[in-house]
Amino acid sequence: MEYLAPERDAHFLMFDLFRAREIWEQIPAFQDFSEDLIQAVVAEGGRLAAEVIAPTNQGGDQQGCQWQDGEVTTPEGFKEAFAQLAAGGWLGLAGNPGYGGQGMPKMLACLVEEMLWAANTSLYLYGTLTVGASLCIDTHGTEQQKTLYLPRLYSGEWTGAMALTEAHAGTDLGIMRTKAEPQADGSYRITGTKIFITGGEHDLTENIVHLVLAKLPDAPAGSKGISLFIVPKFLVAEDGSLERRNQLASGSIEHKMGIRGSATSVMNYDGATGYLLGEQNQGLAAMFTMMNYERLSVGLQGLGAGELAYQQAAAYAGDRLQGRAPAGPQNPDAAADSLLVHPDVRRMLLAQRALAEGGRAFALFVGLQLDLAKYSEDEQVRAQAQVLSELLTPVAKAFLSDRGFDSAVLAQQVFGGHGYIQEWGVEQIVRDTRIAQIYEGTNGVQALDLIGRKVLRDGGASLRKFVDEMAQSEVAEGLQADLNDAFDRLIRTTASVAERAAGDANLPGAVSTDYLEMVGLTVYAWLWGRMAAIAPDDSFGEAKRLTARFFYDRLLPKCIGLEKSIEADTTALMTFADESF
Repeated sequence: MEYLAPERDAHFLMFDLFRAREIWEQIPAFQDFSEDLIQAVVAEGGRLAAEVIAPTNQGGDQQGCQWQDGEVTTPEGFKEAFAQLAAGGWLGLAGNPGYGGQGMPKMLACLVEEMLWAANTSLYLYGTLTVGASLCIDTHGTEQQKTLYLPRLYSGEWTGAMALTEAHAGTDLGIMRTKAEPQADGSYRITGTKIFITGGEHDLTENIVHLVLAKLPDAPAGSKGISLFIVPKFLVAEDGSLERRNQLASGSIEHKMGIRGSATSVMNYDGATGYLLGEQNQGLAAMFTMMNYERLSVGLQGLGAGELAYQQAAAYAGDRLQGRAPAGPQNPDAAADSLLVHPDVRRMLLAQRALAEGGRAFALFVGLQLDLAKYSEDEQVRAQAQVLSELLTPVAKAFLSDRGFDSAVLAQQVFGGHGYIQEWGVEQIVRDTRIAQIYEGTNGVQALDLIGRKVLRDGGASLRKFVDEMAQSEVAEGLQADLNDAFDRLIRTTASVAERAAGDANLPGAVSTDYLEMVGLTVYAWLWGRMAAIAPDDSFGEAKRLTARFFYDRLLPKCIGLEKSIEADTTALMTFADESF
């Protein structure tokens, strides 16, 4: 599968839509980042993704990872490609400059991540866990821990892994059984078994830094009694050199539907030496620093997959000759016209394009909020951006990954029977993308988080404020009325849910998935309206305006049905007898 980085769209979004130059001029940490530098980073990231990472994608899926006596071998070419990824400093792109990171905007990092995800999901999984672990250590670690681990994680000399899940404890982490026993030297003995540990064991790097959730002997019950520990595969001396192997091992690797080049281990910690990260019994809060990053990153995985799927389908549709156009032959000298003459094929391709380009704009907007929340010198701007980033994180994870999977299936449909055949690669995109809707908190959990913890917590005030802010934007002529209807529908639906939830405890869970989809479609409509308003007068701009029109005509109306569904009561859902399932 060939992949082309969306460089033109990236420049349009960063510097035309979001006016990054003007924002960065107000942030001291970003003032040295010129437009030329950012363009060079995007271009080089795109080259790496297309020429180094993407060629390992299909072969990695076919070969998969191999487990033998606790050792894991990654597919052919992965080690060399990861070495180039690491050597370029890509894992430290947005990292803390004080410890070897490059300190670039998260907005830019979102673009680069999308490209790496699109090129090879399995390979970049090792990278994203490393970036997430770095962020967690940078936020909660001691000075000694930062100095010891961050430079080696940013450089890709070491990788990171996140160990949360146990066989009996997935989303409900409060019932985990992994124990941490204090030792006289200040370390802890970690004992327990974790499952579904991405990159828990592999041969890409010399050390793997596990962040492990465990419970102290006197810990409170439930999620309030969880602590977080750094548990390296090899113990590390004060100068960073490696010492003896720690008491942890991969018991097996999972045989999965997709992402077969990513080693997903059962990890056994048999009295492994660990070091407390953050405060005792505050591990879940600390781990959420990493998990919130990973949730946005998984959304970017869905976005990258959707873009890759669109590129494959569009190229195939242009080349494949099949049938004649409804209005008569468009290619009379050939036996048939291309698939592009068929309205339904165009419908599928434009849906993929609208979702990919709308999703890219949304991802960059969320990245911008994270930048403002962290770096703005205006306290009010920081606080508002933090609230907005928290509100939109579950939408980014769930809506981007849901729509990415939808796009992969649409691409498969464009290919017809060939989309079901391994050699074309589209069926792999479908398989690889499916996991994005499941891990890092299922999309159902994200929807519950949005409606329960983010919207209903303040009676919908934060959501209404965001809608009011979106309503101030200038959008393309001819789209304003439909956008206003979408805003009104979202506000009306939010108020209704808040009122009805007070008397129906089941209501938020019953409507949460539909509600998240309505939020996602409405935000995309706002972004498409803005993009269409400022698109240039060239072929790129004309494609933007037509894609925006398609989104408003064919995708945004789904909100009408979603409102109807959300307004339904929960009687049929919740009175259905358990024994009848």
